[in-house]
Amino acid sequence: MEFEKLITERYSVRQFKPEHLSAEDLSKILEAAHKAPTGCNYQPQRILVLNTESSLEQLKKCTKCHFNAPTAMLVCYNEEESWKRVYDGALSAPVDAAIVATHMMLAAHDLGAGCCWVMHFDPSMMKKEFNIPDHIKPLALLVMGYPADTSEPLDLHHSFRPQEELVRYDRF
Repeated sequence: MEFEKLITERYSVRQFKPEHLSAEDLSKILEAAHKAPTGCNYQPQRILVLNTESSLEQLKKCTKCHFNAPTAMLVCYNEEESWKRVYDGALSAPVDAAIVATHMMLAAHDLGAGCCWVMHFDPSMMKKEFNIPDHIKPLALLVMGYPADTSEPLDLHHSFRPQEELVRYDRF
């Protein structure tokens, strides 16, 4: 798919067919994550794939925004493997994980799958339910699957603030 079409047509899918992603599609989405750029190529991302009935039931304890998706991926980062900015100590790992998640969302759409980036989850509960070590930080939950025939973007999807409000040249 052409990039412009991909970024224009992609939307947050909240209604899914009950079937799991094919192994091939799952592999391609994870390969897109693997190719995502990270600070100094440290690759601090850690991805937990949830696609069994038991793991999806556990997920429901951590968020109400699971949308009964047949697959979910929790994108985390290892804070011990992050590039650190020398000026203020800021870690690149959260940004790296966000870039990884974005690659995954775009790859999913390109394959005909749908995805919704969920931030509304309890990180402590997620860590407990899935035995995530302390140095691994959950950042984004991607619920995904093939869109239901009735799936469509929310009205706000097509609403954009004027670019002049968002972009500045030379000075703020």
